[in-house]
Amino acid sequence: MSFSELRSDARLLKQIAGFVDDYAVTTCGYGSQPDGVDAHIELSAEHPVWAYSRSLLLSRQYRAAYWGNPAIQEARQRLAGRSFDIVLANDVDPAGIALELRPVRGVHIDLHEFSPRQKEDLLRWRLFVAPFVGWMVRTFVAKANSWSTVSSGLSREYERVFGFNAEVVTNASPAHELPVQDVAPPIRLVHSGAALRDRKLEIMIDALERSSADVTLDLFLTANDPTYVAELRARSDSLEQLTVHEAVPYAELIRTLNEFDVGVFVLEPLNFSYKWALPNKLFDFVQARLGMIVGPSPEMAELVSRYALGAVSESFSADDLADQFNKLTPATVARWKSAANAAAHELSSDAQVALWKAAIARL
Repeated sequence: MSFSELRSDARLLKQIAGFVDDYAVTTCGYGSQPDGVDAHIELSAEHPVWAYSRSLLLSRQYRAAYWGNPAIQEARQRLAGRSFDIVLANDVDPAGIALELRPVRGVHIDLHEFSPRQKEDLLRWRLFVAPFVGWMVRTFVAKANSWSTVSSGLSREYERVFGFNAEVVTNASPAHELPVQDVAPPIRLVHSGAALRDRKLEIMIDALERSSADVTLDLFLTANDPTYVAELRARSDSLEQLTVHEAVPYAELIRTLNEFDVGVFVLEPLNFSYKWALPNKLFDFVQARLGMIVGPSPEMAELVSRYALGAVSESFSADDLADQFNKLTPATVARWKSAANAAAHELSSDAQVALWKAAIARL
């Protein structure tokens, strides 16, 4: 169960592919039926799950807010009368329905963020939404039988605050057999992902502008915020080393990235989830046989350092990132790309999907 577009959610697709050969899988979520499943319950996209009643949240009538959400109501109605052995709920919102279904063997919940602090940089979110999300975690999520999450920092916080131990299953990418491309000037930097203003993607562009290095930067961005994308694209009019592309389908992404040299991602820790992020794009970079430059985010820095995959910027500033660009040489980048190639199998999703399989098998 997930209140997301199943066919375009990389983490869900890995779960589905991991289970369809061994189980009779029913999916419930937005969009058409994923490949290989036995049955699919398609939810209406006109009911986004985040649209909880503001008045009920303000008056702290959380139970009424949850069960009165049109998306929750629709899923509840569509699932009524069905029986399942196990429910795998993706993130916090479907957890209440998952428990209500009383599956014979239990409920596993996969948590993509530390949800109660997901947007803590916004005052209105801290005041009105965070208490409700914390209520959902205490009331529903903590009563599941099994849990997973995407990084060790998030896992530690769930255990500290709510008392359950979520196993770490990273957002690793499927294994790809791709060549390690030669490196020659200009060194080709690349970033792929969501165009969200609070990710401050302009830091990479500012660094490119301030750098004296012979590099180019290509951005492949999903149109989460079209106005923001337009602003970033406008920067390319005066900066010839910069190209802003539309996103490519995930099935084509890693092969597209393979044509570049170094993946870049600097994520200022505006909130708890950003601080402890270990995003799928790092694993995409590995499968694409790229080096990488990241900011000093603890989980990202640890991965890059442990496998000698690239460099960690001193801070999240454009000046420090520009310094990293200035240090790049073809020989250095070639070593990083070789290290990515050596780690590609270990850091692929195969080993991570096995953790979900083991968790479901235990249930």
